[in-house]
Amino acid sequence: MTVSKPNSNFSLILLFAATLFFSASLMFLLQPLFGKILLPLLGGSPAVWNTCMVFYQSILFLGYLYAHYVSTKLQPRLQIQLHAAIILISFLALPLALPENNAPPTLENPTVWLLSTLFLAIGLPFFVVSTTAPLMQKWFSTLGHQSSNDPYFLYAASNAGSLLALLSYPFIVEPSIGLEHQKIYWSVGYVVLSLLIASCAFRVWNSRSESTLKVFEPQAITTAPDIYQKLHWLALAFVPSSLLLGLTNFISTDIASVPLLWIIPLTLYLLSFIIVFSTWNDKTHLVMVRLQAYFLLPFLIYAFINPADLPYWGYLVLHLLAFFFAIMVCHGELARSRPGTEHLTTYYLIMSFAGMLGGMFNTFVAPFIFNGIYEYPLMIIAALMLRPAATISIPSVFKQLLGPALLVVIGLVVYANVDNLLDYFDTIAISLIVLTCVAFVLRARPIAYSGLTGAIIFLSLGMHGLSTHTLYQERSFFGVLAVRESTLINEQNQSEKYHELFHGTTKHGAQRLTTAEIKTPLTYYSRPGPMGQLFKEYDGQDQNWTIGVVGLGAGALSCYAKDQQQWTLYEIDPLVVDIARNPLYFSYLSQCNEQAVMKVGDARLSLANEPDGKFDLIVMDAFSSDSVPTHLLTEEALALYFKKLKPEGMIAFHITNRHLVLKKVLSIHAEHMKVAALLQEFKPQREMPLVVATDWVVMAKNPKTLEPLAISRLGSWQKMPLYFDMPPWTDDFTNIISIWK
Repeated sequence: MTVSKPNSNFSLILLFAATLFFSASLMFLLQPLFGKILLPLLGGSPAVWNTCMVFYQSILFLGYLYAHYVSTKLQPRLQIQLHAAIILISFLALPLALPENNAPPTLENPTVWLLSTLFLAIGLPFFVVSTTAPLMQKWFSTLGHQSSNDPYFLYAASNAGSLLALLSYPFIVEPSIGLEHQKIYWSVGYVVLSLLIASCAFRVWNSRSESTLKVFEPQAITTAPDIYQKLHWLALAFVPSSLLLGLTNFISTDIASVPLLWIIPLTLYLLSFIIVFSTWNDKTHLVMVRLQAYFLLPFLIYAFINPADLPYWGYLVLHLLAFFFAIMVCHGELARSRPGTEHLTTYYLIMSFAGMLGGMFNTFVAPFIFNGIYEYPLMIIAALMLRPAATISIPSVFKQLLGPALLVVIGLVVYANVDNLLDYFDTIAISLIVLTCVAFVLRARPIAYSGLTGAIIFLSLGMHGLSTHTLYQERSFFGVLAVRESTLINEQNQSEKYHELFHGTTKHGAQRLTTAEIKTPLTYYSRPGPMGQLFKEYDGQDQNWTIGVVGLGAGALSCYAKDQQQWTLYEIDPLVVDIARNPLYFSYLSQCNEQAVMKVGDARLSLANEPDGKFDLIVMDAFSSDSVPTHLLTEEALALYFKKLKPEGMIAFHITNRHLVLKKVLSIHAEHMKVAALLQEFKPQREMPLVVATDWVVMAKNPKTLEPLAISRLGSWQKMPLYFDMPPWTDDFTNIISIWK
């Protein structure tokens, strides 16, 4: 038996790396692409996105399971033949499109329809793409290349492709290519990927069919991983997956609802895989373990114990750095413990399963057991528990957790028995800071370190919950809603209680509680503001109007209703309806417009079912935290609204936004659709309680309809500014980047 030198051909590495890179790019392009295809059919419900994400993670797991099975049960030639057959069958799904005559149900939960549609439309192509990373690495390990004994570096190429696609879609693909062309280009890209896979298969096939087989020095067979090692891999992959989704949700809910902000955590997540599966991990891992402990000191103090008065980007940097150190430590441990190539597919199978479990936990479990984004700090604690350490015994675990448990019990006793606890806020904060320093000393003992950190976070959250005077907090698929009690100084220079409704960090309404002011619309809907001006200006002709309001909030607009008017309120989140109808929190609906018709569901879909020419006025006030769902702002959406209006009807758009210039989108629509439009960027002339600056646009087919507002002295209604640097938004094309402030 002759022994030959390992192959050192760089082109072989280049071929397999390019295949993994291209495959991962297609995967991360397909997810937002197909989401946009579904958007006009199902609206912007987070439940839709969550269902899609679980579908993607489940198919990814099945792809890894397939790669594990075929690579361990079948000979290489049979693997190639089977994979070729699956790829050829998957071509039936090209070009990408929804199945014909396949509309979602209107009266039933669309989850089953959505899953079946995803499977029929992209199931097989996404499955093939999902199999590429583990299968190509396994094939590469059989080729006798000098790098074949450790092909995990190819996983860095896969994550680099994911990262490139992630960053290119919102900044390059979406702004410059329409949806129809995106579908065509993706289909062409899939054919190119199939050719790359075929080239890899050809090299594997030839390596097995040479007349004189080359025999290489055998690699030492490593011991099969035991159940404890597999569970360790599972935990090391599960925690970062859950932490990614938790941080993304936390950022948009508790820091800032900035468009595309979710890209940053996902970019860091993918970057961590690139680093740890490269040759850099040996040098960086110990550095990351040390930095995580040092950075946790300011992170706990400024993010949880005693938040400083930082701008939102300051908090964002704090949380992103803490997240990056946590996932680098977990993924670094995961990479360090990777097995030999004979167990490669088992390793990747467990990683994909853990990722799927992380997604399911955050999507289907956390919203039902927590009333806030508590899975995020929970996973911060879990990540500390996974820091490298010597073997830990069960008795040692109980001893290390005794101190943190005692601290939590003492804290609960203090919270329950001390009156005016907020008077001692500074003392408690200083005590927790001291305990944070004690925790730092325990950084080499992960169980005690994570336990004490968890107790500090738990007690800090409890203190801040008391300080915000939260009357009610609950969570749904659509976010975290909170009702808070605050105090203002009224017109008589007296203190007065009022209630506020928050969705994340964005105020969605407020109500004063005194008899004289309880029916007064406030914040964005105040009488001095644009909506108050509109209803006052048309006071003589709106007695019998039919009005539709998209977005309920606290229900303040209802106090403009008149007895003969017919109001229909559209709200996607049932929890908002429950809060607005509960007089313990808000009484606008019960006191001003109890007879209003309430319709729960996506507004665009609900309006499509209304008779044409029904409304005199449609008010578009749909916000998810601080962002307006884009499918409610497309040209097709506006055409639907005008179809539901009477000839002399109006649409009023609420466009107040901290981050987006929404007037640009509506101005371009007005010019393109040849409709009249007026804008008011309202700022109160004097300080009035709970009257805020707000921006509104009104539109009508007939310019005469808006003449009363145009000549009104109640407010400064102006013609819309003209923009020429962007095509109209459609269901085929939207561009968030072009309207970013």
